[in-house]
Amino acid sequence: MKKGKIIFILLMIGIFSPIQGIPVAVEGVTQEEMKLEEQRVLEWKKERDAFFRNHPRSPLLPQDKRNFKGLKYYPFNSQYMFSGRIERFVFNINNPKYYATFLTDKGTSKRYLSYGKFRFTLDGKQYAIEIYKSILSDYLFVPFKDKTNGKETYDGGRYLDAEVLPDYEMVLDYNMAYNPSCAYNEKFVCILPPRENMLDMEIRAGEKNFK
Repeated sequence: MKKGKIIFILLMIGIFSPIQGIPVAVEGVTQEEMKLEEQRVLEWKKERDAFFRNHPRSPLLPQDKRNFKGLKYYPFNSQYMFSGRIERFVFNINNPKYYATFLTDKGTSKRYLSYGKFRFTLDGKQYAIEIYKSILSDYLFVPFKDKTNGKETYDGGRYLDAEVLPDYEMVLDYNMAYNPSCAYNEKFVCILPPRENMLDMEIRAGEKNFK
């Protein structure tokens, strides 16, 4: 089953709160439902490991691929899963603010569409993160930095992908945060997260440093 369909089903059965920015809580959620979401994240990790191990476009260096035993992750934590409605930016293709130009680690730049903003609450504090979209992709793209960077996670920040659900709902699951390819191989060009997405907190979920 495709990821988007699974998320939609989870929204329908009540795993994700329909209230914007409210983290998933164990209260009111059956063990079976939470296990389903945890399994989805586990499958994503397995697919990512398989790509790194076997795919010709794996970013791993040859010596790293020979000794590869899997990527490193924080334990699954529902505290870092959020659902809510995207605050869509006004669409106007002639408006320069509709586009976002990111700097890369190689000093070049890449252009994305500024899609909207998502608000969430963690430990009683409200945060906002901006969401982008590639011109050639239907997936949403969320590059971000947090206070684990340079310690437990890649110092250049991490990325998240998401899908637009009905009524512009989305699920932001930091358990599926991943390192850019340049974290493994400097030949790859990776965008740098914008100032708007530099979070003043630790996101102890998702992928850790490789080494």
